Amino acid sequence: MTANTAKTAEERQREIVRAARATGSVDVTELAVELGVAKETVRRDLRALEDHGLVRRTHGGAYPVESAGFETTLEFRATSHVPEKRRIAAAAAELLGDAETVFVDEGFTPQLIAEALPRDRPLTVVTASLPVAGALAEAGGISVLLLGGRVRSGTLATVDHWTTKMLAGFVIDLAFIGANGISREHGLTTPDPAVSEVKAQAIRAARRTVFAGVHTKFGAVSFCRFAEIGALETIVTSTLLPSAEAHRYSLLGPQVIRV
Repeated sequence: MTANTAKTAEERQREIVRAARATGSVDVTELAVELGVAKETVRRDLRALEDHGLVRRTHGGAYPVESAGFETTLEFRATSHVPEKRRIAAAAAELLGDAETVFVDEGFTPQLIAEALPRDRPLTVVTASLPVAGALAEAGGISVLLLGGRVRSGTLATVDHWTTKMLAGFVIDLAFIGANGISREHGLTTPDPAVSEVKAQAIRAARRTVFAGVHTKFGAVSFCRFAEIGALETIVTSTLLPSAEAHRYSLLGPQVIRV
């Protein structure tokens, strides 16, 4: 690339964020070729973007952080880290214990948890998620209560005061909660205030709360905080989260299970 056509750092970084959001992740080597710059320049750009909370760096690349202005769709989530999500969902479902009433959050991992719930015992599942309700509607022994409200197009889940008012009337044995980010400093976060309200109300209604999420959620911070780490009984994630980091979360209260 000649000096006349060379992009400024700001232009490069905008392109990197666009690419990360479009594909779910970016690779340092590929970006260096596409942008016509050295790998170290790309790494410097990624460090700057991470400092601004737009991406999280990984070995050899980065992935986008969900924020008030950017959120991946359910369709996209159903294609990323799927084997890891299935392992986490199966382990989370095993924490059911003697719970008779369960809240299942919106999102792809909670949907997998719903599908892993036992079918051979009476269970009432409360959810704001249309896909979760659909997955369980014909399951023998499971009674499904779908919370009413405005349906968000990206996640196909209900929100707003109708949803939270319904939830406020329940005492739920166990809530399976998802989040866009989980950090020791800022707790559990999500980009949308309306979604945050539903999650917060579900945790208030529940006797026990389990967070289930892939390793990339850890350390990520989104716009709206809905719970502290100490509100969780258990965190279920994968062995891709380092054991030392898992231990730091466990010091804040919850049991941490890595599968």
